[in-house]
Amino acid sequence: MSTTDEALARGGDAPTAHASTVWVEEVSWVDRLPRWASMTMIFVAFVGIWELTCRSGLVSPIILPTPARTGQELITVGTNLLTGSYMLAPLAVTLTEVFYGFLLATALGFTLGVIVGETTFGERAVMPYLVALDTMPKVAFAPLFIAWLGFGVESKVALATFIATFPIIVGTAAGLHAADENARMLFKTMGATRWQTLIKMKLPTGLPHFFTGLKIGAVGVMAGAITGEFLGGGKGFGELIRVASTNLDTARVFALIIYLSILGLALFMGVSWAQRRFVFWQKSSTIAEPT
Repeated sequence: MSTTDEALARGGDAPTAHASTVWVEEVSWVDRLPRWASMTMIFVAFVGIWELTCRSGLVSPIILPTPARTGQELITVGTNLLTGSYMLAPLAVTLTEVFYGFLLATALGFTLGVIVGETTFGERAVMPYLVALDTMPKVAFAPLFIAWLGFGVESKVALATFIATFPIIVGTAAGLHAADENARMLFKTMGATRWQTLIKMKLPTGLPHFFTGLKIGAVGVMAGAITGEFLGGGKGFGELIRVASTNLDTARVFALIIYLSILGLALFMGVSWAQRRFVFWQKSSTIAEPT
């Protein structure tokens, strides 16, 4: 009689595997910290290293201002914006460039992504040219956009669109290719047309990839707008940064960059919110859901 049969004959339960044979993932104390605690810890460490570097005298204060000096400039710039002083108009210009650049990049990237992901012609003939354009140094196109569109907002919007479009193309095309083969066969068996399969199956399935492309584009569109202002004049925050750097006011440069980072983070979080709203069935991740 086996061990299991003997245990059952005695009225007991069958022997179970030893607890040591069960694999349990060990979570470190760092991963168990709340997000706010982890972010605070990193921020304090960063500011501490920054302060020690400034106090060591290894770097000139003209090149690297102290955290306190940068904090003062943050308050100055914030007060200027809240009171509607001269910095508010440049901020509105930069926001306009970012908004229209992201809007155009989304429309253009989605359209080209569908062409590349849904047609053989797009994948074989169009995609190589898009990849070739993306590998080129995008900053080099700024003088061309300025020559074609002038020194106004249009050239900055064009550069921002140019930088942010390719990730959206790749995300859309990857999403269309991610559709399950069994689902495709089911739609084909049911007599669905190519358009119906695209709208009702491929696009909903590919939404997570599409939003991933949007997130990358949201990060790049801000860089495109500011780069355009650096190289082609302008009246936005990029011009304020250029003037401050010319005057060696690095604390003001740092403060303006931080505010631009906040705007970029707000755009990223807006895309993440839209993803949670429209792709509610997908499990959220740390990057996709900043809180």
